[in-house]
Parts: sequence; C-alpha cells; structure tokens
Amino acid sequence: MDKCIAKTVRRERRKKGMRKTMSGTPGRPRLSIYRSLQHIYAQVIDDLAGRTLASASSLDVEAVSRKGGNVATAKEIGKAVAERAKKAGVSDVVFDRNGFRYHGRVKAVADGAREGGLKF
Repeated sequence: MDKCIAKTVRRERRKKGMRKTMSGTPGRPRLSIYRSLQHIYAQVIDDLAGRTLASASSLDVEAVSRKGGNVATAKEIGKAVAERAKKAGVSDVVFDRNGFRYHGRVKAVADGAREGGLKF
C-alpha cells in the first residue's frame, strides 16, 4: 500500500473510533478540526440539527496576514472560532480532533479556543 494511502486509512480508522462515542448536541456542540498541508479549518457543529454554528479557517480575511500552515495561525483560528461561537451562544463544546494526533497545529487550535473562552 502506498504510504500516503496508508496514512489516510489510519486517520480514518481513528476518526471512526472517536465518532462512535462523540456527538454534538445543542447544549454542547462539537468543535471539529481539519488540517490540510497548507491550511487549518475549525467549525462548531450541532449534529442533531445538522447545522454549523460557527466556523473559522486560515483562509479567512482576518488571517491572511500570516501563512496558513503554522502554529501561530492555528492559535489565531482557535481564538476566532471561540469568539464566533460565543456570539452564537455557545460556551461548552466537545473537541473532535478528527483523527489527527493532538500536537502541533491541532493542539494550537485547542489552546486558542480555550483562551477565547470555550470550555472542553
């Protein structure tokens, strides 16, 4: 198996295992992270209603000043999604790392969201 395909398969397996027990509710929605090679995306999702309550990414206008694929930008994305979630009336979330390991940019988004006022 190709190395890139094997890496994706392992991430999907971790993702399925986590999502068996994790779900976003109206009282406590899910903060989902997606990390690509150049950008990072975060969104707060209510799974029961099937709605995205707040989102932020390194493609947003506020984050254009920095490159998308670094830890400093990821921390800013975490703060931005926390601010937007607060405007939507969300203070508690469930953190969904989406199969990615909890380090680097994923951890930076989580830390930024905590600094922004989200609890998880």
